[in-house]
Amino acid sequence: MIRKPTYHLLLLSIFLLSITLSFSQSGKQKELEARRVELRREIQKINTLVSSNKSKEKSQISLIEDLDYKVGVRKSLIKVTNQQANLLTREINTNQKQITALREELKVLKTNYASMIEKSYKNKNKQSRVMFLLSANNFKQAYKRIQYLNQYANYQKQQGKNIKTKTKELQASNILLLAQKEEKNKLIEENKLAQKELEKELKQHNTIMSSIKKDLKKYTAQIRAKQKERSKIDKEIEKIIRDAIAKSNKKSNKKVGKKTTKVTRVFAMAPEDKALAKDFLGSKGKLPWPVEKGVVKVRYGKQPSPIDRSIVINSNGVRISTSKGSKVRAVFKGEVLRIIKPKRSNPTVLIKHGNYITVYKNLGKLYVKPGDKVKTKQEIGEVFTHPRTGESTLRFSIYKETKTQNPASWIYKM
Repeated sequence: MIRKPTYHLLLLSIFLLSITLSFSQSGKQKELEARRVELRREIQKINTLVSSNKSKEKSQISLIEDLDYKVGVRKSLIKVTNQQANLLTREINTNQKQITALREELKVLKTNYASMIEKSYKNKNKQSRVMFLLSANNFKQAYKRIQYLNQYANYQKQQGKNIKTKTKELQASNILLLAQKEEKNKLIEENKLAQKELEKELKQHNTIMSSIKKDLKKYTAQIRAKQKERSKIDKEIEKIIRDAIAKSNKKSNKKVGKKTTKVTRVFAMAPEDKALAKDFLGSKGKLPWPVEKGVVKVRYGKQPSPIDRSIVINSNGVRISTSKGSKVRAVFKGEVLRIIKPKRSNPTVLIKHGNYITVYKNLGKLYVKPGDKVKTKQEIGEVFTHPRTGESTLRFSIYKETKTQNPASWIYKM
């Protein structure tokens, strides 16, 4: 039986390796493209929110926060686009190597095929197929010669097919290469525009910061006052949760006729509450946003103030900037535990989901009352819109008992 040259196997190995690399790179490229689309959408959202409040007298602090957010997202966009362009460069190089290998293989195939045709033609003139078979020493040898001739004929046909297949592969690779180069040029141009926008935003940021620094004490005092106010509300929320825990334990102990003075920080839950908590935990990373549209301007955890870097902001949740009239939605089914109405702030709604509590601050209108059962995505109120600045901001937190959780780990694509 006729065997293909070892050289073909080497080329085939190189080709298969390049195909494997191409598939892995394509997967990464899709991931980066999805992230780039997401970042562009974020910029569009914040631009829409800013333009809708253009006529309002936004504070310098709010303007800096907006610009900080935009600059951060813009830098991420430039970084992701650069990664895409670099990945495309690697894909182009891989594709070019693949094209070179295909061309070489095609050349060898054509040379071998031409040699076979020529040899076959010469053999036909010197000795007929019948004579070749009759010259066999015995029947077994004649049978083997018939097999050989059939295999040779089939091999010739297969080589012809291989040439056609490789030619098509080469054409497809050339088309892909042109598309990749075009896509890379497009990304480079897009990044140039993004860089120009970033420079504008940084210039605007520096101008506002220069103005703020002239009266930094005033702005620092405003930040500290807001922090104090928020801290007061957070402490009240923690007290409400502790009281609810104590109440649940007292009720549970009463049922079993048990007396205890031990302070516990864990909810005593009935079977239905345990099932609800389990469902809530099972939805981690998949919960809907508490507003239909919005951007997270302040994230969870400790972070420096954009105005005065020496001031550390401890955020127990996230601050979502949204549009006027936005409805606030329960992120999961549960029961309204409490509604807080601070003197110097807007209402806060607490919803209990087993031993988890979601908190919705800065509501302008309320659609629920304590004890109400709510469903996932049910509207519980409306975000408060500041009449002077036009800002609509929702503060959202998640607690497990008295411990805060990072909402970004729970809410889908936050």
